[in-house]
Amino acid sequence: MSEIRGTDSPTPPSTVPTELELEPAAAESLFGERLPLARAYTWELARRGEELGLVGPLEVPRLWTRHVLNCALVAPLLRGRVADIGSGAGLPGIVLAIARPDLEFVLVEPMERRVDWLRSEQQRLGLENVTVERARAEELGPHRGEFDQVTARAVSALSKLIPITAPLLKPGGELVFMKGARIEEEIEAAQKAIKKARLESVSTVVLGEGVISEVTRVFRATKPASA
Repeated sequence: MSEIRGTDSPTPPSTVPTELELEPAAAESLFGERLPLARAYTWELARRGEELGLVGPLEVPRLWTRHVLNCALVAPLLRGRVADIGSGAGLPGIVLAIARPDLEFVLVEPMERRVDWLRSEQQRLGLENVTVERARAEELGPHRGEFDQVTARAVSALSKLIPITAPLLKPGGELVFMKGARIEEEIEAAQKAIKKARLESVSTVVLGEGVISEVTRVFRATKPASA
């Protein structure tokens, strides 16, 4: 894989919505030298996201804290080849690919309009570590057992998400899902799916406390190395 661009970034849009919140100080620490790319992505999402149906009308004023930085907090947990299921606007897939140019990401999204957006951003930002697949997770049979990790954000309940994503993992691979405040209830409701997939080391982690206003809650579980 050729080297990924670092501080280079596309020309910013001529108009950025005035309602976009000011860039939080934490952005620099989370993205480092890749911050110009994160800015370019965030500005473009703020400018076109509502029009394209990628974000709701109330999200632009909190785009950095609730969405972009919320996703970037997960970047240190990642390794190897990562599939992001239901990438949508690129949250978390595009954000994580910006933050971790050393990893390979496959963004999986079934909706054509969102796939077009993901591919245009991949090209515009020069993210050579990104591939976009138009598909649902359950349609990725050819990729079964290929990934070191699978990520997802606001896609589905764990009880539905685990059965369609666990088969994509290599033995010893890990599910890394961003979830809401009711994460423990979801885990309890997903016990049957967890056992059927033979997942191990099931845990939750809260990221970003004292760093940004919107913490990130993450479900983690590992496929047995002998699977």
